[in-house]
Amino acid sequence: MGACCGPTGGQEQATGRRDLPFEPPRRDTREVVRGMVRVPGGRFLMGGADPDAFPEDGEGPVRSVTLPPYLMDAHAVTGRQFAAFVKDTGYITDAEQQGWSFVFYALVHPRAATAVRRGAVAEAPWWLAVDGAFWRAPDGPGSSYAERPNHPVVHVSWHDAAAYAAWAGKRLPTEAEWEMAARGGLEQTRYPWGQDLTPRNRHHCNIWQGRFPQVNTGEDGYLGTAPVNAYAPNGYGLYNVAGNVWEWCADWWSATWHAAETRETREDPQGPPSGASKVIRGGSYLCHSSYCNRYRVAARTHNTPDSSTGHMGFRCAASLPPTDMR
Repeated sequence: MGACCGPTGGQEQATGRRDLPFEPPRRDTREVVRGMVRVPGGRFLMGGADPDAFPEDGEGPVRSVTLPPYLMDAHAVTGRQFAAFVKDTGYITDAEQQGWSFVFYALVHPRAATAVRRGAVAEAPWWLAVDGAFWRAPDGPGSSYAERPNHPVVHVSWHDAAAYAAWAGKRLPTEAEWEMAARGGLEQTRYPWGQDLTPRNRHHCNIWQGRFPQVNTGEDGYLGTAPVNAYAPNGYGLYNVAGNVWEWCADWWSATWHAAETRETREDPQGPPSGASKVIRGGSYLCHSSYCNRYRVAARTHNTPDSSTGHMGFRCAASLPPTDMR
């Protein structure tokens, strides 16, 4: 991914889903669906033609896509939820295996100053590779997720997110599922709540306020991550589908695959059959209109499956059984 939205961790290139290091438990349906909302499915207009879109990202064309009904987490997976997964399975994340992860320079914990690797991302010096930064210590050694357990878990790679989803009896959403859910029933609006970023001068998402990357005024209430249920939900009951943290999708990335008028791209699309990176959606607390306004609903970008940063998280989806499709 371009350094504007997040650096690549990059120990590997295109690989498929890893074998899980644990046996996913059998879960009661009521347990799986707790905290999820039902998205009605049907036909919606996917993609966008915003005047400030990134053509190289393949935000368009605007196209009619059909999905069956499905379930989506109302909010991103929290640090507390991820901790329960790790406790139950002993899972070790990619960031832990690498021994470091990327942290935004202004958020590095004071006790982690000696853990910073200099010159890690030359074209984006605000990203620092910090030894010992991972989901449990999101700002590096000395910090703890337990200080903000209701914030989204971060420093999770696509592999980590997929493993959690399997443990929870769920899966990662396809990009089409993510966008339909994020739109909340609105058609072709810029944001999940409408056309204006701050209607009636009220903030509806956690993004950068001020002059990036030097000054964040925190006018929206937060300098780093926000609680997963911050701000009002969209029309389907989903929180923070714009800003806060990027969210992993199941699809391999392509800027052109979806442009073809085929059944595979228009009927419950699953994305390209292979690729070098995975789609991420929604933007983060670092997004700013001056350089990375990808908190718009149609915006999209990507990162390698093993990459982890302090602004990438995820939420899960689940398919409905045929008897519940009505």
